Amino acid sequence: MVMKLILFILLLEAASFSVSSSRPSHEFEVIEKEYLNWVRQMSSFKHSLFGKGKNKFKPCLIKRVNKKPKAGEFASVQKAINSLPVVNNCRVLIIIGAGTYREKVEIPPTMAYITLQGAGAGKTIIEWDDTADKMGQSGHLLGTYGSATFAINSPYFIAKNITFKNKAPSPPSGALGKQAVALRISADTAAFIGCKFIGAQDTLYDHIGRHYFKDCYIEGSVDFIFGNGLSLYRDCHLHAVTNGYGALTAQKRESLLEETGFSFVNCKVTGSGALYLGRAWGTFSRVVFVYTYMDKIITPRGWYDWGDKNREMYDSN
Repeated sequence: MVMKLILFILLLEAASFSVSSSRPSHEFEVIEKEYLNWVRQMSSFKHSLFGKGKNKFKPCLIKRVNKKPKAGEFASVQKAINSLPVVNNCRVLIIIGAGTYREKVEIPPTMAYITLQGAGAGKTIIEWDDTADKMGQSGHLLGTYGSATFAINSPYFIAKNITFKNKAPSPPSGALGKQAVALRISADTAAFIGCKFIGAQDTLYDHIGRHYFKDCYIEGSVDFIFGNGLSLYRDCHLHAVTNGYGALTAQKRESLLEETGFSFVNCKVTGSGALYLGRAWGTFSRVVFVYTYMDKIITPRGWYDWGDKNREMYDSN
């Protein structure tokens, strides 16, 4: 049975403001001063939420990637990206034909304004199978950051109708080093429309920046949407694949002054196992669910404090 929940989970700023705390009074004065500075900043038009994006939508260049040699200029997505100028300042549309592209892709910070357009999320698939405990070319472990099948480090990125997949096997509960990221976005002002993100542990690394996800499907087991982005997920399908305990989000907001957080609007949560809506990765983790349908897989507790009782302040309606 599916329940319609109007659920606001605000892992709020109050952890450091407990009146029962044994902190000396001068510490509270410092906290109050910082809070008032934050209020003044947020009430002005100078903070990042009101910053105007300098996006470019009309393409100046179109490139085609296709599994069939005669149907495109390139047979791989990375080769198409490598063909661009090191510093790219105009919108480039890369059209990717149907097929499974088994490759690890990274977009460097200077290549802004890239749009990837697939033939459909069920038809255009980019996949790899790295995990955090694998050794990289540098001789060091990849770590969660380096395990991504697709990594974006440049601003104004757009992806439409593509599946990003990490094929690493789903690890047993509590396994170390088995984080396997399907996509990492580490840049500002990105949009994903009609895309799928498939993985198990740590599927979508919503690392830093402002991001918009529309009509996307995100599948995983533990912390399968995680990071410290300021992101809106609208009309998305979030699907858990676990036989035990799992967690949908792990948001890493560390300070009251950070403007980050995940918002889910008109989404649905389905799947198997027992699912926390979130684990408080950061001291001030912030996740909001609004008008979201949920299967009866959500644990009554709702979220997990990551072993820190100071992170247990929240508001639920």
